Amino acid sequence: MFRRLALIGAVGVAVLVTPAVAVAHPGHELPPSTDFQKVTLDDFPGEPIALAVLPDRRVLHTARGGEVRIHEPSTGRNVLAARIPVYLHDEEGVQGVAIDAGFSRNKWVYIYYSPVLDTPVDDPATPTVNEGDAPAEGTAADFAPFQGVMRLSRFKLAGNTLRLETEQKIIEVATDRGMCCHVGGKIDFDRAGNLYLSTGDDTNPFFSSGFAPLDERANRNPAFDAQRTAGNTNDLRGKLLRIRVGRDGGYTVPRGNLFRPGTPGTRPEIYAMGLRNPFRFTVDSATDVVYLADYSPDARAADPARGPAGQGRWMAIDRPANYGWPYCVAPDVPYVDYDFATGVSGAPFDCAAPVNDSPHNTGLRKLPPVEKAEIIYSYGASAEFPELGTGGIGPMGGPAYDYSARSRSPFKWPEAFDGVPLFAEWTRDYVKGFHLDRRNRVTQIDPVLPEIVFDNPMDLEFGPDGALYVLEYGDGYFSENPDAQLARIDYVRGNRTPIPRVSANPGNGRAPLTVSFSSAGTADPDGDALRYAWDFDADGHVDSTEPDPSYTYTADGDYRPVLKVTDSTGRSASAEVILPVGPLAPQVTFVSPVTGQPFEFGQTVSYAVTVADDTPVNCANVTVTYILGHDQHGHPLSTSSGCTGTIATFVDAGHAGAGNLTAVFVASYTDSGTPRRTGTATVVLTPTG
Repeated sequence: MFRRLALIGAVGVAVLVTPAVAVAHPGHELPPSTDFQKVTLDDFPGEPIALAVLPDRRVLHTARGGEVRIHEPSTGRNVLAARIPVYLHDEEGVQGVAIDAGFSRNKWVYIYYSPVLDTPVDDPATPTVNEGDAPAEGTAADFAPFQGVMRLSRFKLAGNTLRLETEQKIIEVATDRGMCCHVGGKIDFDRAGNLYLSTGDDTNPFFSSGFAPLDERANRNPAFDAQRTAGNTNDLRGKLLRIRVGRDGGYTVPRGNLFRPGTPGTRPEIYAMGLRNPFRFTVDSATDVVYLADYSPDARAADPARGPAGQGRWMAIDRPANYGWPYCVAPDVPYVDYDFATGVSGAPFDCAAPVNDSPHNTGLRKLPPVEKAEIIYSYGASAEFPELGTGGIGPMGGPAYDYSARSRSPFKWPEAFDGVPLFAEWTRDYVKGFHLDRRNRVTQIDPVLPEIVFDNPMDLEFGPDGALYVLEYGDGYFSENPDAQLARIDYVRGNRTPIPRVSANPGNGRAPLTVSFSSAGTADPDGDALRYAWDFDADGHVDSTEPDPSYTYTADGDYRPVLKVTDSTGRSASAEVILPVGPLAPQVTFVSPVTGQPFEFGQTVSYAVTVADDTPVNCANVTVTYILGHDQHGHPLSTSSGCTGTIATFVDAGHAGAGNLTAVFVASYTDSGTPRRTGTATVVLTPTG
């Protein structure tokens, strides 16, 4: 095990680490971690979801709640480029972001998100009923109001503004709203300009004991049957799609996908199918091979009557294929057919010739044979890939580095990483490098910068400067966690980037407010002289070059004063503080339940929330979200409105009482002040039994 040693402050922007050497191909060593430096770009990214690096090194990064931000390296600012209205029940919201291959010319930015539509939401006037939750049982008429879409659109970027009025809709993917889970989507392009989009199976996994959700009962919400999506050749969910974007929006289908256009019972957009939640992938810029990771089911142990334990997968997709979900993990690892009405198991599925006979299937009955992923791993140690370690299962398909000898960037990674796809493990907080042979089989796995902290790595991308950009979610549930950040990891050739520190006193108050700023703790690893540039109102103009200036804010607002420091070699870094001027944020408190309170899954939990604010409190604006905490991450299962109410926690025989589960309640309230402020509170309940 390697020991992590981080040198960071309250608003840290760089990490220096102790040495370690990872061996790659025989006779070819990867550089030690000490040859790299992690530079923080945004310490306040919202609930971080995805990133895209622009040709000029600005960085687009999205938050699930709809915020699209841009890090601007020339000033150090993080600018709110847009706030996209989104539907936010469960895991919906903004998901993927990407830029067009011709971005320098056309300025198109692609966003995959959940439009608001007219989906039912909770009525705070009925605290014992949550109208925003889709019914688990009923008729087609009961389920119909919750039919929605995830939408892929593109928008023009003008300067630092994403112009929402320029939206061109590309493709919509059906969703069953009001119920968790798996709507994640990543966007990327191949060398021919084809767009790839990954889609989750949009299926509730929590009543299947951690195995394949195949509930075919007539009165059951179809969202409990993954056969309707991932196993359905006529559905876009649980897939990797490959399309060609039209000049004015829309799309055509290129040749070479899984199903020939016009084939009855199929969607020609499908490139790969049989995927559960392919949250992250990258198209290799040199080969067009797709490096894709697929999230695992939750069963901790195999059950001969149901199937294998949970398995995460990573695949190098070089041709169209069916990867088997929800019937098989691999050609020789089937699930067992199971009747949810009787509780009786049938036979294992035939992975060589899987058959989808679900009443929810609208596509082909006979499916393509199951393709094996290059890497399959579970919670325990893998005999084939012990380098992956043990723990939770949160696979993220990362990029392969494309080394350029012509690049003069001082940050570019060394040639030792050329062509090596990166793999990030969200629950295990690491990044690995996969070495492949000519048939894309994994021949060796190396740790990548093992002493640099990757705290729940959410998205990774190499920029045009050859540096690795990383978006980290941090530890917590569906919020901007204290350790969430956007960062850049540089390869150091001699000189290092300075490390700024910034503080403000007072940290809030009403206008006019005079604030004393300090750069105490700012340092340069090489002892270089530093230049200071303060931007107090984040308008892109330098307001002071003093190390410790003061400034008076004459108007209320949410400010992000930024300090940029530059050393004698021109290397720079920045740090910000969040400075609310005006009314204070509301103080949200749970009266009940309380942290640590015991409960049983399936129990209906009553909640009561109080809000203290300097503007009148409207309880209708209080939201309480129930989240299933699982292996350091969570699944939001229900959102209720009002200061009081009840939420039914899910019950699942395969999960109830498991040590890796908790129930998390998050309360949020946004007041009516100018500017509007938001307060939150969180409690974590302990399951019994």
